[in-house]
Amino acid sequence: MDSDDRSLTLPAHFTHRVRIEALLPADSPRLNGVDDAHVQRLADIYPALPPVLVHRSTMRVIDGMHRVAAAAANGLTSVEVHFFDGADEEAFIRAVAANTAHGLPLSVTDRKAAAERILRSRPELSDRAVATCTGLDPKTVAALRPRSTGESPQSNIRRGTDGRAHPLDRTAERLRAAELMIRRPDLPLRAIVKETGLSLGTAHDVRQRLLRGEAPAPQGRREAAARRAAAAAAARLTGEDAAPAGTEDAPLGDRPAPPAAAGPRGPGPAPAGTRPASPAGTGPGAGVSRTRGSLETLRRLAADPSLRHSDSGRHFLRWLHTHFVVDEAWRQQADAVPPHCTDTVAELALHCSNAWKRFADDLARRRLTDTAPAPPRGPAPESRHGA
Repeated sequence: MDSDDRSLTLPAHFTHRVRIEALLPADSPRLNGVDDAHVQRLADIYPALPPVLVHRSTMRVIDGMHRVAAAAANGLTSVEVHFFDGADEEAFIRAVAANTAHGLPLSVTDRKAAAERILRSRPELSDRAVATCTGLDPKTVAALRPRSTGESPQSNIRRGTDGRAHPLDRTAERLRAAELMIRRPDLPLRAIVKETGLSLGTAHDVRQRLLRGEAPAPQGRREAAARRAAAAAAARLTGEDAAPAGTEDAPLGDRPAPPAAAGPRGPGPAPAGTRPASPAGTGPGAGVSRTRGSLETLRRLAADPSLRHSDSGRHFLRWLHTHFVVDEAWRQQADAVPPHCTDTVAELALHCSNAWKRFADDLARRRLTDTAPAPPRGPAPESRHGA
């Protein structure tokens, strides 16, 4: 076996003796450099110190500059080292983590500066992952992030301490889970988790929200997702007409409609290729109002004790949630209908509408039957006071 073969079988933490003059100064997170007093303390106990960590490709010290200085103070010309193989950014993160875990403690200023540098080079790392590396609180890292990544595009992905990628916003996955629950109410939660990538707890939260008549995602997350979608749409529409002033942040249903061109005799016909204006009460703004009112009604109905505390009532609520449709829901799906299928889908929609109308009429008849006054059992007695 030659020397190359022997090198392949060396253990991962095998140490090498390297001359001090061959080592480059560390890219250290310490803003004040080497502490002479600490070097003297290490020189007194040098034989008990661990090897120095060195970046193999650059021969730059990652962790152990005080130990190298202590060895030189003791008259040594070489030190024991462990080699690290990785990118420069990874080497710096390793240096910060090592200096946080042992040796001369880093100051708060050192750790904050190191966190800012890590956020600039690795913005996908989560606040908790950076905090674990630097010894800071995750909230402190979160406060540093805007200053460090303000000019960089913000990603929806954060890589946690477990090394796995975690989306910041799960609104799209929540909507997908809600769609599956509505289309297939008998589908187990674990199957929905496998299909959407949500956690079991998040999938359970989506189901409970639907049962309460609420939206699948919390309001704050929906607004954040809407802002990101609006920013992405604005980037795609570069060069096209901008939105009217003051309406960039307004929801779609709350934006004022552009004024219609009117001739001497009134509004003229709509230009070719444009949709006619919606009648009063049927535009997107009215749809938003109806949606909110319907969801509130559904929430109150789901909280009714006579329905929640009986098997038949709970079964009815589940059935109602799976068949409940609001304007916002069908508007999101309308663009997916190809032109040659519009008549067929419209016919199915009318069929469903007629079925719901018959259901409403039947309920109205039952209400009238239950509240109608009972007929008199006999003739009313004559009044003793005649005319």
